[in-house]
Amino acid sequence: MTKADIVNEVAKATGLEKITVQNVVEAFMDSVKDSLSNDKNVYLRGFGSFIVKKRAQKTARNISKNQTITIPEHSIPSFKPAKVFMSQVKTNVK
Repeated sequence: MTKADIVNEVAKATGLEKITVQNVVEAFMDSVKDSLSNDKNVYLRGFGSFIVKKRAQKTARNISKNQTITIPEHSIPSFKPAKVFMSQVKTNVK
């Protein structure tokens, strides 16, 4: 499902204009991105959590150049689904 599909589904379900729904979806995604970039997690009860995970510094190998490189500590965004969400998905598997 794409963002356009989500906009269409929400517009159909609510009776709102697509442009209004698109603005709301864009504003929601901007809010989530802004919060995560400021190290603030986003919790949506019954749906899940958008969290920032910290990755420790590690060493890796560049096989083509036969070099050892250091990957610095960094943060990555992650999504952790709620238990209710997980159980709904598990029961709908075909």
